[in-house]
Amino acid sequence: MSLSCRQRAHAWLSVCLIATALALLACGTSSAAAADQPALKQLLLLIDQRLAVAPLVARAKWNSGAPIDDPAREKAILDAVSQQATEAGVDAAFARKFFQAQFDAGKLIQQDLHAQWRLAKQPPFADVPDLGRDVRPVLDRLTPQIIAALHAAYPALGQAGTDEFIQTQGRELVRGDADGAARQLALQALLGRAN
Repeated sequence: MSLSCRQRAHAWLSVCLIATALALLACGTSSAAAADQPALKQLLLLIDQRLAVAPLVARAKWNSGAPIDDPAREKAILDAVSQQATEAGVDAAFARKFFQAQFDAGKLIQQDLHAQWRLAKQPPFADVPDLGRDVRPVLDRLTPQIIAALHAAYPALGQAGTDEFIQTQGRELVRGDADGAARQLALQALLGRAN
């Protein structure tokens, strides 16, 4: 039984349409759902804003000689974050893990800067913001914004394509470090998160 030219063309067209549909389906699952993307981008922008404060903290601590690691302050902040997260409808354990990742990322930036400054024998900086008066209020204002963004983005976490979207957009939107190590630390709590 031989197929007519018209039947072969129809069969070929069917194969092409199926292949195109499968390719489009694959593209659709490789990125977060369009409805979730604004919430995820907002969260990434806030992560970037928080990491952008780390060099200011590093300068203040360089001048004062204060240690980079401050476990007592971190615990107090994490306790407050847990409470705020619960009130905002965000899982407190998840919020705590997420903010710990932000602290770790900020400390990594500070450690890298201090290492560079030690090698360069950097004298105290002339114009440094006050940690308590100028810097911490910025972080305190960002915290509830980040919790709200976590609440908005949480349903997308763990969905098909979300991790890839976070990684890809994170490289563009979270620019707080030179080599990407702090960014990876900051994003880590969001990746592989099953709902």
